[in-house]
Amino acid sequence: MAAKSHQHSDKTKKRKQVPGANAEAPDRSTYSKKPKLVSQRLSGPKGSNKPFKPLKSKFMKTETGEEKKAPMSKRERRLHAKELAEARKKKRKRYYALENELASLWEKMRCHDIAKEDRSKFVTEALQQMKGKIPEIAGSHISSRVLQTSVKYCSQSERDAVFEELQPHFLNLVCNTYAVHLVKKMLDNASKKQLSGFISSLHGRVASLLRHMVGSVVVQHAYELANAAQKQELLIELYSTELQLFKDLVSMKERRLVDVISKLGLQKSSVLRHMTSVIQPILEKGIVDHSIIHRMLIEYFSIADQSSAADVIQQLSGALLVRMIHTKDGSRIGMLCVKHGSAKERKKIIKGMKDHISKVAHDQCGSLVLVCILSIVDDTKLITKVVIRELQKILKELVFDKNGRRLLLQLLHPDCSRYFSPDDLNSLNLSIPSLSAKSESGANSEAKSSMVVESSDEEAKHETEVTVAEGNTSASGDDLHLVEGGKKDPFLRRQELLVNSGLAEGLIDLCIESAGELLRSNFGKEVLYEVATGGSGGILRPTLDDKLNALHEAIASLAATASGESEEEHVLNNFHSSRTIRKLILDCPTFARTLWKKALKGKSELWAQGHSCKVICAFLESSDSKVRELAKKELQPLIDGGIIKIPGTKQAVSK
Repeated sequence: MAAKSHQHSDKTKKRKQVPGANAEAPDRSTYSKKPKLVSQRLSGPKGSNKPFKPLKSKFMKTETGEEKKAPMSKRERRLHAKELAEARKKKRKRYYALENELASLWEKMRCHDIAKEDRSKFVTEALQQMKGKIPEIAGSHISSRVLQTSVKYCSQSERDAVFEELQPHFLNLVCNTYAVHLVKKMLDNASKKQLSGFISSLHGRVASLLRHMVGSVVVQHAYELANAAQKQELLIELYSTELQLFKDLVSMKERRLVDVISKLGLQKSSVLRHMTSVIQPILEKGIVDHSIIHRMLIEYFSIADQSSAADVIQQLSGALLVRMIHTKDGSRIGMLCVKHGSAKERKKIIKGMKDHISKVAHDQCGSLVLVCILSIVDDTKLITKVVIRELQKILKELVFDKNGRRLLLQLLHPDCSRYFSPDDLNSLNLSIPSLSAKSESGANSEAKSSMVVESSDEEAKHETEVTVAEGNTSASGDDLHLVEGGKKDPFLRRQELLVNSGLAEGLIDLCIESAGELLRSNFGKEVLYEVATGGSGGILRPTLDDKLNALHEAIASLAATASGESEEEHVLNNFHSSRTIRKLILDCPTFARTLWKKALKGKSELWAQGHSCKVICAFLESSDSKVRELAKKELQPLIDGGIIKIPGTKQAVSK
C-alpha cells in the first residue's frame, strides 16, 4: 500500500513538472469562475537559462484582445471610494459657491429700477460664470431662475450662445420640472432656423413626450409657435408607425388623416391601433389641456369605429372635458361628446361643469359647448339646476359679453346666422361618422323613422334631422351613441329652459332696467331686440305679454326725452340704438304703435335728420298696414318737401 501511494505521488509530481503536457487540451480557465494561473518557464534572452519575468500590469487581455482592468483589492476599493467622495465634495462646494455668486447677481439684475447698462453688465458676468455648466444649471431649482432672467435680458448673440450650448441636451431638459421654463423661453426667442432644428430633434419622440406631464408642455409650446408645415410634422408621427419613420411621405396638401390614408394606401385598422396606443395612456394620465392632443382626437374620431369612438367619449365624459373646451378643436370634441354621448354620459358632462359655468360661458370656444347642451340635452330639470341657475346670477354680465350673450340668443332665436358665424354653425353640426345616426339610417331604414323639424329664419332655413329608433327591444349601450340629438320637441325644450325656469322673466326685467345702456351697446342691443320682439316663434308670448309691453314703454320713454336733458347721446341719434329701434319698428307692430304715440307723434320734423331719420322712415317701410297709416298723414308733407326720402320700392308700398 505504501509503495502504491508513493508511485501515485510521483506521477502527480511528474505531471506538474512536464511543461506543455496538456497543450492540446481545451483551456479550462474559460469554464471556471476563478481561473488557475500555471507558472510556465519562458525562455529568456539568448545564452541565458533564467526564466523571463514579465512586468506586472493592472490590465489583463481578454480573448478579443481588449484590455480589462484587473479586480481591485479591498484596500484599493476603499481608497478609490474615498477619492471619489472627496472629489464630489469639492465639486459640490464649488457649485454652491457658484450658486451663491449667481444668486447675488440675480438679486441685482432683476430689480425694476436698475439702469439697462448695469443690468447688461450683470447679465454678461453671470453668463460668463455659467459658461460650460449651462445644461447642469438649467435643471437646478435655484440657478435655473438666474439663467432664465439672464436669457430674458441678454443680447441676441449671448442668447444664441446659450442656445448652442443647450441644443444637445434639449431632449433631457424638456422633461425636467425646472428646466422646462428655460426651454420655453428659449423657444420664444429662437430664430426660425433654431425653432425648425428643435422641432426636427423631437422627431420620433413626440408620442412619448406627450405622455409626460412636463414634456407635453414643451411639445405644446413648440406646436403653438410652429407654422402649418411644422405643425403637420409634429402631428404626422402620431398617426402611424410608417409616417413616424418616413416623415417625408406626406406633403402639406394632405392635412386630414383621411386624405393621408387614401394617398399612401395605409391600412385603416393599423392606423387606428397605433393612434389608440398613443391616445389611451394620455387620457389615463389626464393630459388633455393641449391643442395638439385635441387635434389628434378630432382626426381619431374621423376614422374610429363605433366601439373605439364610444370608449373615448366615455373616458372624456365628466370633469376631464372641462379642461379641453378652451380651444377650437377642444370645443368641437366637447360638442361631439354631448351629441353622441348616452344620457348617463351627458349627465356626467353637465355635472362636471357645475363650478365652471361662468368661466365657460364667457369663453369663446367653451360657450359653444353650452349652446350645444341647451340645444340637445332633454333633461331640462338638470340643465335648469346646474346651468340656468348659474346664468341667472351673472345675467347682466352675459348680456353685455360678446360670447356670453350667445347662450341667451340661442334660446331666443336658435342657430341664427346673425349671431353665429358660419364656422360656429358648422361646429354645432359636426358628427362622428361611425356614430352618426344619418349614416345608420340608410342601412337600417326599415327599423328607423326620421322626423324633420323645420325652423325658418329671415335669412336662411335650417333643417334638423332627428332619427328615432323604434321597436319593442330595449336600446343597448351602443344604440344610445347613435342618437345625435334629443327626442324632445325643440320648441318645448326652449320653453322649459327659457320661460318655465324663470330666466325669461329675469331677462325682461333686466332689459327694462338697463334699456338705454343695452340700446347703445354693440352686443346688448341684439339681446334687447330679440326679447322685445318676443323671440323666435313667439316663445315669450302670451305668457309674458305684460312684461313685454312694459319693455316697449321703457324704450318709448327713452325716445320721448328731449335731446338736451341727458349727458348721454339720445337713443334716436346714437348709431347702435337708432338702428335697433328701426328694426323693432319693422318687425314688431306693437312696439311701433307704442313708440309713435308716446314719443314721435307731432315731433317727426324734429327727428327728420341724422340717424333718427332712419327711425322715422321705418314707419313707412313697415309691412303692417296699420303702422303705415298711423304715420302717413304726418310724414307725407316731409316727403313732399324733400326733407325725408324713401327708397322707390318702399315708397310704393307706403302709398
